[in-house]
Amino acid sequence: MNNQQVSQTLQDIFKRLMAGYGPQYWWPAGEPFEVMVGAILTQQITWLNVEKAIANLKEAKALSPEALRRLELSEVARLIRPCGFYNAKALKLKSLARWLGEYYDDQLDKLSSSSAAELRQQLLSVYGIGQETADSIILYATGKPIFVIDAYTRRILNRIGLAPDGNGYAAYQALFMDNLTADAGLFNEYHALLVRLGKDVCRKKPLCLKCCLNGICQFYKANSYKPLAQAADGYKNTHRYG
Repeated sequence: MNNQQVSQTLQDIFKRLMAGYGPQYWWPAGEPFEVMVGAILTQQITWLNVEKAIANLKEAKALSPEALRRLELSEVARLIRPCGFYNAKALKLKSLARWLGEYYDDQLDKLSSSSAAELRQQLLSVYGIGQETADSIILYATGKPIFVIDAYTRRILNRIGLAPDGNGYAAYQALFMDNLTADAGLFNEYHALLVRLGKDVCRKKPLCLKCCLNGICQFYKANSYKPLAQAADGYKNTHRYG
């Protein structure tokens, strides 16, 4: 598949997802720092639990870099307990808060003055922030066009037949970045739609018949007709008349 075909397929996927689900209005946060906190808390946990942890931080008036630096590590861990791995994530949050204070004086609007590449390099130097978390912060908190890759995106691309040659994060990201217009709004909505599809339909055990992408999915074409054919044969065999 050449670059033009890849670009057309990616655009087709987006159109089908939008037709099937509509806008997702993601990320659900009131301000950029809440996005950054959520990006860390959501690691290996469902969003429902993240919402509980963020609600605790808000109630304690601890949803700011300054407040997180002031609190003891054990108190931060107590507040975010609903999101799991709370001791490790408390340390990550305090590391993020310390970085924001040291390099940006807690002025999040200054983040926009750095390029996406520069900001990414800085974020990856913060304890507990990997590529997916860094890119989520860049896209959703600063509005810079960078595509977020997660397990859902990998699974969907692999099943459709668009898996890149390399299996690393950068290879999947380049597939989108090299073949779509660099637009933060597009990347935001596209990623959110892929997450929705991955949660609702393209699960580890996929619900292919309900998928809006089954018309262009190699996995569906290669596998889904088999149980359908078997079911049809079973129906015929149980409805024979002598």
